[in-house]
Amino acid sequence: MNIYKHLIMATSIALAAGMTACTDTDDAPIIEKPQVTVENGQFTPELLNSLGRVGGVQVSPDGTRVLYGITYYDIAQNKGNCELHVMNIDGTDDRRITHTASSESGAMWLDGGKKIAFVYKQGERTQLWVMDADGTGRTCLTDLEGGVDGFLFSPDEKHVVLISRVKYGKTAQDHHPDLQKANARIIDDLMYKHWDEWVADVPHPFVADYDGTDLNNVRDILDGEPYESPMKPWGGIESFAWSPDSNSLIYVCRKKTGLEYAISTNSDLYRYSLADGKTENLTEGMMGYDTCPIMTEGGRLAWLSMEHDGYEADKNRIMVMEPDGTKRDITAEWDYSVDAIAWAPDGRHIFFIAPYQGTTPVFRIDAETLAVDTIAAGVWDYADLAVLSDDAVVTLRHNYAQPNEVVLASAGKEPTVLTHVNDDLLAQLDSITITKEMVPTTDGKQMTTWVVLPPGFDPSKKYPAILFCEGGPQSPVSQFWSYRWNFRLMAAQGYVIIAPNRRGLPGFGTEWNAQISGDYGGQNMKDYLSAVDYMKRKPWIDGEHIGATGASYGGYSVYWLAGNHNKRFACLLAHAGIFNLEAQYLETEEMWFVNWDLGGAFWEKDNAVAQKTYREADPKRFVQNWDTPIMITAGEKDYRIVFTQATQAFNAAKLRGIEARMVLFPDENHWILTPQNSILWQREFFGWMDKYLKPGQ
Repeated sequence: MNIYKHLIMATSIALAAGMTACTDTDDAPIIEKPQVTVENGQFTPELLNSLGRVGGVQVSPDGTRVLYGITYYDIAQNKGNCELHVMNIDGTDDRRITHTASSESGAMWLDGGKKIAFVYKQGERTQLWVMDADGTGRTCLTDLEGGVDGFLFSPDEKHVVLISRVKYGKTAQDHHPDLQKANARIIDDLMYKHWDEWVADVPHPFVADYDGTDLNNVRDILDGEPYESPMKPWGGIESFAWSPDSNSLIYVCRKKTGLEYAISTNSDLYRYSLADGKTENLTEGMMGYDTCPIMTEGGRLAWLSMEHDGYEADKNRIMVMEPDGTKRDITAEWDYSVDAIAWAPDGRHIFFIAPYQGTTPVFRIDAETLAVDTIAAGVWDYADLAVLSDDAVVTLRHNYAQPNEVVLASAGKEPTVLTHVNDDLLAQLDSITITKEMVPTTDGKQMTTWVVLPPGFDPSKKYPAILFCEGGPQSPVSQFWSYRWNFRLMAAQGYVIIAPNRRGLPGFGTEWNAQISGDYGGQNMKDYLSAVDYMKRKPWIDGEHIGATGASYGGYSVYWLAGNHNKRFACLLAHAGIFNLEAQYLETEEMWFVNWDLGGAFWEKDNAVAQKTYREADPKRFVQNWDTPIMITAGEKDYRIVFTQATQAFNAAKLRGIEARMVLFPDENHWILTPQNSILWQREFFGWMDKYLKPGQ
C-alpha cells in the first residue's frame, strides 16, 4: 500500500462551515428503479443489472426505525445511484427520503434520530452532509481537499472522525520542478501499486469538533506519518471506535512502509487521546491483523484478531480487553473464523457473522461463559449487524436465488423479512432449486457441495454442468449472491451448477481452511475432481458436457485443471487467474500473500515447500497437456493479478493449437464492475459455454 520509505506528505486541508462548503445543485438525471419486462420467465444479464441492491442498514437510537439504501443501475448511463429509505422497525411505512443524482452513502442516525448524516458527492469530491430525518434541510459540513470517504460521530456527538485522503510520496515534478510536463513515476520501494491503483494518496483519520451546526478544529491525527488508516483496500469506518466518554478514538493502522509493509499483516489498534494528542498501541506484540474495534458503554473493547503475521486468511478470533487491560480470546474453543462483530446493549454478549458449514449465519457469544448460540441460520448468508436489543439485530440476507433484503433476526424466532425490494421482478422469473450434496474426498472426508438445478428441472433429462472454482483462495462457497458469478443466472441458461467447498475454504474449521497454503496443486484440486466425478454419476448430468470456470484463485484453478483434468471438461473459462506462479511472485504487490500461500520465492532452492509449489502447482508447467477450448478474461487495471497473466495463458493456448478467446477490459480491475461491461462479460461467458456444452442447440 505504501510506496516509499522516504516521502513528503501534504496534508493541507480546508474546511468551511454550513452551505458555504458545498452546494447540492446537481441537475443530472436521477436513476430510478428501471422498468423491465421479463420474457417467458427467463433471467438475463440485463435483468440481473436491473435488481435493486440493498445495503447500509442502521437502526434508529430509539429502536423504532430502520435506515437503509437501495442502489439501482442504469445500463444506458453505465452507472448506479443509491437513495436512502426509512421504515418502521416492523417494515411498515417504508418511504424514500432522498431524490438526487448522486449516491448518499454511509448514512447514520444523528441527534437522537432527528437527523441523518451521510456522505455525498457533489462535483469532484465526496463530503459529509447532514439532513433532517425526513430528507429535508440538507447541509454540507465539510470541504476537505481529499474528500470524505467515511465518518463516525462520538457517543456525545461533539466530535467526529473523518476518513480523508492525503498525498503520498513524491511526483515527478516534486523531484524535477523544472519538468512540469514530464510524465513518470519514480519509485524507490515496494507497495507502489495496490489492487487497481498506483498509490498516490492514502486515507488518514481526521478528528473534528461538532457543535450541532458546524465542524471546527479539524486535525489529521496521523499528520506527517507515512501510514494509512483505514487500511487499503477493504478498510472503512469499521476501523474506528470511540471511547464511551468520547475523549479518545481507537483506530486500526499498520505502521509500516515499503518492503516492511509488503511482507507483513501486522496491524494494531491505537488509542488517540483528544486532550493531549498522545497515542498508545493497545495490541503491541499481537502479530497478525487486528481490526474492527467495538466498545461498550462500560469500556469493554472487543476486536477481530489474527494470530500469525503474513497470513491474511488466518482464523479471525474475537478478542476482548477489559478496562484494566486484561485480554482474552473468547473464541479459542470455537473453531471458525469471524467476519463481523457488534456488542449487545448489555455489554456482555457479542453478535457476530461467520461462515459455517456452507452458509453464513448470525451468532451470539456470551463473553463470560463463552457459550455460542445461533440467532439466524438456514440456507442463507447474512451480512451487516445493526443491533436492536440484547436478543435481536436488523441484518441483510441473501442466497443463490435472491439478493439482499432487510430482515429482523431475533433469538428463538424465525427472521422477519422487512423489505421486498425485488419481489416483483423475482416473482416473474422461473425458479431454481438449491440442493446440498456431501461428496466423499480422496482422503476420506465429506465435502459440502452446493448444487443448483435449472428452472423446470426434469430428472429424466440430461443437463450440461459447470464446475465453479472459488477464488480467495480462502473465500467461502456459501449462499452468496453475486452480480457476476450469479448461480441463478447460470442455472437459468439450462446449466447445473456444481459449487464445492473444497479444501482451503472457511466455515469447516481451521484445519480445513489452512490446508491449501503451500499445496495449491494438491488436495483442493483433488476435491474439485472428486466433485465432478461424483456428479457425473447422476443420471441427469451430461458427463460429456461439463465446463469449469472461476476467477482469481478460481482462474488459477482453471489453468491448473486445464493441464490435469484428464478429459473431464469440454470447455474452460478463467478470469483474472494466475497462470505463471513465478511471474506472479514478482508481479503482485502484497508479498505476504505469495510468501505464505506459495511458500516463498522460486529462487529459494533450499525451501522445500516453495520448490514443491513451483514444481507441482505452476499451471504453465502443464501446458503441454492442454487439449480443451479455453476462454480467458481480465481487467487491465488489475494490479493484484496483472492482466499479463491472461495474455501469457492465451498465447500459450494459441501456440498449442487450442481453441481460445481472450476478452480484456481496459477500464476494469480485478472485478468487472460497470453495468455494460458486466453484461458484455456475461454474454461472452454464456456464448462460450453454450458453444461447447450445448452443441447443436
